[in-house]
Amino acid sequence: MSVRTVRLDDDAELTLAALRRQTGLSISEVLKRGLHAYAAAVCETTLVSPYEVYRRLDLAYDGDAIAPASQAKAAVVEAIRKKYGR
Repeated sequence: MSVRTVRLDDDAELTLAALRRQTGLSISEVLKRGLHAYAAAVCETTLVSPYEVYRRLDLAYDGDAIAPASQAKAAVVEAIRKKYGR
């Protein structure tokens, strides 16, 4: 087991104190559980394969391509922007 020093801003300190009061857990346990929850959330978002992203884009209607193959990358970027507003 290792010891870490962590700097927390005032908001994080308030959140930590509130979690300790609500759960009765130690600081270490609250932080450990937070790390595990964050790791699970990151794992969920990275498990989406490139194929899944491509499949969800709705690139064509009735099987017709939305752009020629030479412009496929630009068409994918545009489809992502339209679908997700990015």
